[in-house]
Parts: sequence; C-alpha cells; structure tokens
Amino acid sequence: MIAAGCASAPVAVNGPTTTFAQKMAWILQLEDRRVIRLEPPAPPPVVPSRKGRAAPAAPAAAVPDLTTLAADPEARVRRRAAMALGRVGLAAGVPPLTTALADADPDVREIAAFALGLIGEPSAAAALVTALADASPLVRGRAAEALGLIGSQPNGQDIASRAAAPIGRLTAEFARSAAVRGLAADDQTWPAAPEAEAFRLGAYALVRLHAYDPLAAALVDGGRPVTSWWPAAYALGRIADPRAAPVLLQMLQGPGTFPPAFAARGLGVVKARDAVAPLTALAGRAEAPLEVRIAAVRALAAIGDASAAPPLARLLGEAIVDPNLRLELVAAAGALRSADALGVVQDLMSDPWPTLRAAALRAAAAIDPENFVLVLAGMDADPQWTVRAALVDVLATLPAPTALDRVRSMLKDDDRRVLPAVLAALVRLKAPDAGTVALAQLKEPDFAVRAAAAHAVGELKPAGGAAALRAAYTLALGDAAIDARASLLAALAEYGAAEAVPTLHEALADKDWALRRQAAAALRRLDPAATDLAAAIRPAPGAPSRPYDQPGLIAPVTSPHVFLETAKGTIEFELAVLDAPQTAANFIALAARGFYNGLAFHRVVADFVVQAGDPRGDGEGGPGYTIRDELNERPFLRGTVGMALSGPDTGGSQFFITHSPQPHLDARYAVFGQVVHGLEVVDRIQQGDVIDRVRVWDGTVMR
Repeated sequence: MIAAGCASAPVAVNGPTTTFAQKMAWILQLEDRRVIRLEPPAPPPVVPSRKGRAAPAAPAAAVPDLTTLAADPEARVRRRAAMALGRVGLAAGVPPLTTALADADPDVREIAAFALGLIGEPSAAAALVTALADASPLVRGRAAEALGLIGSQPNGQDIASRAAAPIGRLTAEFARSAAVRGLAADDQTWPAAPEAEAFRLGAYALVRLHAYDPLAAALVDGGRPVTSWWPAAYALGRIADPRAAPVLLQMLQGPGTFPPAFAARGLGVVKARDAVAPLTALAGRAEAPLEVRIAAVRALAAIGDASAAPPLARLLGEAIVDPNLRLELVAAAGALRSADALGVVQDLMSDPWPTLRAAALRAAAAIDPENFVLVLAGMDADPQWTVRAALVDVLATLPAPTALDRVRSMLKDDDRRVLPAVLAALVRLKAPDAGTVALAQLKEPDFAVRAAAAHAVGELKPAGGAAALRAAYTLALGDAAIDARASLLAALAEYGAAEAVPTLHEALADKDWALRRQAAAALRRLDPAATDLAAAIRPAPGAPSRPYDQPGLIAPVTSPHVFLETAKGTIEFELAVLDAPQTAANFIALAARGFYNGLAFHRVVADFVVQAGDPRGDGEGGPGYTIRDELNERPFLRGTVGMALSGPDTGGSQFFITHSPQPHLDARYAVFGQVVHGLEVVDRIQQGDVIDRVRVWDGTVMR
C-alpha cells in the first residue's frame, strides 16, 4: 500500500476531519518508511442499489503526502514536513523544499534549507545561494550549512566555486557582530543569538568546502583572530591549511579550554614545527585543562618532532592522575619512537587496565621492533581478549617472517572476537594462505568473523571467492544483524558487475533498510543500466517500535530523563523527544528491557567521545535491527548524546556522549539527548567501565 515515488497528483489532506495529530502521525510514518506519499487504496467496487442505480460514491480518502503537508496552512506542519522531506532523502523532495525557501515563516525557511542539505542534490544549490541573502540570519546560516553539506559530496565539486565567496561574506559580516564579539571563548549556549548561529554555520560550511581564503578573510584581521569564540578556532584548525598556523599559535595561548584545544589539534594536522615548544609546555602544565593537555600531546605525536620525545617521556614517568592522559602519552611515545620512554612503556605492558596494556604493546613494538618479539617470549598470553586482538594488530606491523607463525597460532584463540584482527593481519602480512583461511572462515557461526573474512576475500580475490561469497550471503540471510551481509555484498562488488549484480538486485528486497541502501549504492556504481533504484528499495521494511499516532511521539508533554549508573557516578541526560522521537523511543524501549545493564563503554577517545551499547563489546554488536537516522539541527556540543553508526541508517543500540564540541558530526549523526548532570563522570569514564543500570524517568514514573 505504500509507494516510493514522487506524487504526480497529490490528494489534499487538509479536509475538515484531518487533525493536527493525524498529520503528525502521517509525517512520522512517511519519514520512517522513507517515502514521500502513501498510495491510496483501490476504490471499492460500485454496488448497484435495489432500484438499479449506482450507490453514491464515498468521498475520496485523504492521502498522506509530504509535498502537500509542506504546503499546509499551519506553519508547524509545514516545518515538520520539510524536515521529513530531508530525511526521506529523495530528489523529488527538492522542488517542494525550494518552494518552502520562500515561505512567509522564517522557521519553515530555515528547516527547508537544512533539509535540502540532507538530500544533498546539487540542483538545490542555486536556490540556496539566493537564500544566503534571506532576511533571517538563521535562514542564511542554514543555507550556508546546506551548501557545505552538498559541496562536500563527490558530486558537489563545483559548489565551492559558486558558494564559497558569498558564504565567506556572510561569515565575515556576523563575525564582527556584537552577538559574536560578546561571547566568551567557551560559550556553548544553544541556540545562541541568530547572528552567532549564522556565523558558526557559515564557518563550518567553509571548512566542508575546503575554502581557506574566504574563511581566513572572515576570521582573521591583521594577522589576529577577530573573535576568541571556540567555533573560530575549530574552523581554522579543522580546515587543515598550513597558512592558519600563525593564528592558531595565538589561539593556543588564548582564553578558554576549547579554543586552545582546537588550535593544538590544527597545529598537529599541519605539522607546525614552530608549535612544538609551546605544545610541549602545555602538555606538561598540570594546571592546564585536561582537554588542552590531551590535545597538545596528540598534536606532538602528529607533528613527529623528536625534540618532543624526552619531555613527554619524563611526563609519562611521573605520577599522572588521569588515566586517559597517560594513555595518550603512551601512544605519543610510540608515534615518536621514544627510546627514553621504552622502559616505562614496557612496565605498562603488565598494567591492570587492559586498554593501557594494549597501548603499551603498540608503543613498545614501534619503539623497539627488533626486540619486541623477544620481550613477548617472556610473557604469558594476556587474559583479556581485547589485548590479544591488539597484539595481533601489532604483529601485523612486523616483518612477515617474524610474525606469521604467531599470528596463525591465534586463529585458535578461545575468543572468536580476536579472529577479525587475525584475518586482517594475514592479509597485511601477505600470508600465502590468507585467501584460503578467509574462505574457510566464511562459514564461521560468528557474524563478525564472517564479515571480516568477507573483507579479506574482497581484498585478495582468491579463485572461487565470488561463488563462496554468494553462498555465504545466502547463509547470512538468516542473521538478525546486517554486518555479515553488508561485508559480503561489498566484497562481491570487488569481483565486478558480472559476479555481483544478480546478488545486489536480490539485496534490494532485504529485510533491513540499511542493507537495501547499500545494495542500491553498489548497483549505481556497477550497473549503469539499473534505473529507479530509489523506488526499488522503498518503502523501508519493518514495523515501528511504537505506533506512529502515539501521543508520546507526535506531541510529547515531557522530556524523559535517562540515568546511567556506573561505578564512577551517575550520568543524567535529557532525551530530545521533539527532534528525534523515534530514536528516543528506541532507546527507552531497550532500557526498559534491561538491554544496557552490564554493558561496557567499549570505546573511549579522550577529548572526543565515550561510546557504549554493544552487547559484544567489540564495536560490532547491536540489538539485531537498525533504525532510521533522525538527523536534526542540534549541534554536537560538550555532553551531547548521539546515535553511533557504521553508515547511513545503521543505528540501533550503540550511542556516544561527547567530551567537547564536535561540529564535524553535525547533520551527519542523530542527536537524541544532552547531559544535564554528571559531565564530570563522563570525563572519568575509561574504556571497559561498565553501565551498572539504566533508568528512565518519563515525567511521572522512574523505570
């Protein structure tokens, strides 16, 4: 009953009986099914009356259609329909959204611009460039953001040349506004004043367009930054242009926490050797914010100047309170090949924390590869599988004659989560039997091992590999998780169209929407004759986690709060039920059945994110299904909760919390919450720490 195409003659939905709640439910349904309209049911047969005359025809039923809803009399409906058109992602959404850019309501225009960026069609560029002159600063900022999103895609190369200059002028205009000049360096108020929002969105867009000259013209005056607000440091550091180094050096010594941290990162990316001395001083300054020290250590590792090795080695040998800083110092010692740090690093190979042991293994091998295997010979096998997997990664960096026998022996590891690392190591070491081993592992019960084996087969292309991949794909149709099927399709595509196209066409009807998307993308590359793929994969399969007309989805009266209880303390975050209703509902449903209780934070990257929600603990696990992305305008600030992904629409149970602002994630990952208490707990979390219990307060009851 649901069709994917665009509406040619939409049926009006604004009859007197169509309530606001019904319209919202329709929008949720269309968005979730990734279609623009629902096909009307077939009309009932005409039944003659007793007098031989046809009975009066029933009035036509209203047909849910986003193009019609985007022209609804109510601005709030138009706004929500515009967002849905962006999330559906069809090119047919561009015309109604372009029309919406002229809406009388600035909120509708703002979302229309954002939604055009989500669709990513270059055909929207002209209208968005015009919107850069809108009367509303927020609309101008969102138009810039959309142009940045479109221009960063492979088919958007000419967008930069058309849009960079006007976006640069917009950014310069607002950079010098009182709204921006009055902001403190670390201010994270959201939403900020419209002029400040437009400034940050314009700066981020120029980064995505790799347009350094207009960015520098907007943010630098007389060799000095025009503002100390952190988005300026982020943009100048993220654009990765060596010409920004002098200004970044000034920001490194400037006010706040976020600007110096972003400046340090940028200096590391461009390998600014003039920054080694001040970065070394910052890394060793005990009173400096932890984020800045970590960023400085990471930057020194990236620059690779040997002069930084001795002071960092001394710092590593001191009593460092924060374990995540110690972890960064070990990684830096390895990157710098620091002989001064070797003794401390080798001692840390027996540290109680598995993550630190793994990092020490990597560093010791990098510093002294010739003697590394001898050191290993005197050690017992590590009891933690993550450390054994890290050891395999390290062995893959050594000469094949030295490492191959030990790597092969680990094919028999008791924990199958080690096998993906073993397969990758055999490929990297060019083991003669790597293809044979990978083919054999395509029959492994563990889906993650089969996924890794498929990747190896696709890279090596052993004889008979395509047939084996097809057989494994048939086996994987019974998997709840998509990982094996996704890797098998990608590997099969490496064998070329003749081998892959039939299976890819079969995958267009997969039970999981994310895999359908992947199959369609592969067919576009391999089979130019394939047409109407967008319609072929729609509607997205599966039942909603909650009915689309449930009041908690369409008109929530409270914002539920989540309490993550850990040994380090409790993290409380508020769910963004208006901006990501389905994602929030999915999280609540998982929490209600105790899914998260006992799971570890399997990924922690200092000054970036902590991540949890994987029942396997290796980053490959999930709930056995995927949910649709609900990308929204909320930015990734410190303490923002986002849905982890391995590709578009692959969310499920894994989530992350940011340590600091991460604008490169904006409009690419769904924000569904914000920490309101316990940020200091987030900072203390180490990889391997466990979520003891998750409770949700829904405004009335704590569950």
